[in-house]
Amino acid sequence: MDIGRLLKWIVIIGIAFFAWKVGVPWIKGQKLGGSSTSISSGAIGDDSCAGIAERASEAWGSGLAQFANPPYDLAAWSNFRASVETKIATAESKCSCAAESCVKVRGAMSDLRALVSDLDNTIRNGSSPEGFVQRQEQIDNRINEARDLQNAGK
Repeated sequence: MDIGRLLKWIVIIGIAFFAWKVGVPWIKGQKLGGSSTSISSGAIGDDSCAGIAERASEAWGSGLAQFANPPYDLAAWSNFRASVETKIATAESKCSCAAESCVKVRGAMSDLRALVSDLDNTIRNGSSPEGFVQRQEQIDNRINEARDLQNAGK
């Protein structure tokens, strides 16, 4: 394969990746009236309780791949864990109100904190993680429910 053909493929793959990461969420947002209804659509710039919780959950989900299989880099894990725990604490402090949406987010962040702790134990014991995907999905669903409550003024 010559260099020109390789460059064309790189450009095509880059455009496809950009369309997938930016275009698809934008189109979904347009179809749904511009509201964010899922974790995958992101909460960048959203300083609301649910928005900050979404970012904490996204930070967790996006960094997990490097810790999917042993052996683990414990220094990298410690840095990652500290970063996620900081985001969880930020979400918890932002969501200190008595509204139903805040209560739901605090519950989700508590579950996320427990998930981080459980994975910490798994990694430090050198075993492979199991069952964490389902727990993450439940957390994301609770954050989405909180977003819906927040949008309804609850």
